[in-house]
Amino acid sequence: MLAVDTVLTGLALGLAGLWGLRAAAHALILKGLRAPRVTASTLPEALGLVAQAVSIAGPNGKTLFAWFVPVSGASKTPAVLVMHGWGANAGMMLPSVAPLVDAGLAVLLLDARCHGASGDEAFTSLPRFAQDIDAGLDWLARQAQVDADRLALIGHSVGAGAALLSATRRDDIRAVVSISAFAHPYEVMRRLLAANHIPYFGIGWYVLRHVQRVIGARFDDIAPIRSVTRVRCPVLLVHGEDDDMVPFDDALRLLAAGQNGRVQLLALPGRHDPTEALQTESPQLLAFLISSLGRRPQTPAEAAGD
Repeated sequence: MLAVDTVLTGLALGLAGLWGLRAAAHALILKGLRAPRVTASTLPEALGLVAQAVSIAGPNGKTLFAWFVPVSGASKTPAVLVMHGWGANAGMMLPSVAPLVDAGLAVLLLDARCHGASGDEAFTSLPRFAQDIDAGLDWLARQAQVDADRLALIGHSVGAGAALLSATRRDDIRAVVSISAFAHPYEVMRRLLAANHIPYFGIGWYVLRHVQRVIGARFDDIAPIRSVTRVRCPVLLVHGEDDDMVPFDDALRLLAAGQNGRVQLLALPGRHDPTEALQTESPQLLAFLISSLGRRPQTPAEAAGD
């Protein structure tokens, strides 16, 4: 009987130890899924912009902070929602605003959860960025100054992947500008593991599986290279040829995956930072947006017939 008790005790201790390791791994993964929160260092007024600070009801009862810049003296204008990347904030996307407003487009600069001045969460992820985009679009559509039938998205990095994901499930998005989007989150995670000298076999494999459980989505289902095949609106991929965070080849793969000529690529000499694209390439971005927003929205029946 003593031997049985000893075995059971050992098994219980072993299970407790395994549970402890899993709990520790879960805590570390949650920590890794929390982007560093950076306060906006530039305000709209510093750039001569007249912006309204707004609070938007977001998912899980959280509040999203945004700056709304309408077109002065105009109503029922097209609108563009701008989403930053991982660890960034709406202020970092301010270089995009003036050219857009001057062209007659209202702009909503949104802070994702866990970023800027928006509400906190245990973690954030590409799907949660997309949920925040959806909340921002719903808010935009209710504004008297905005034409709810002519909405577009600009996103950077994770924000670009989230913009593409959002565009797969909405019929009110007329165009997406994707800046520095990666092709597949699995590849991003593998690069991250390698950079931190974490072997894939064993530890890394478990980490990637657990990350998918935590965020509630399979990498394959949220990958931009999958989303771009399902988007029904025009897409402009903007990518730096010298990007040292997301290889330029990812943009080429996204372009190849895009369907029916809806996707085009604007290659730049820059790196991953969106500033160059937003400032120096604004004529190309504007031409794409204005052309796309001027078209009649595609009906679900037309999309199904493609």
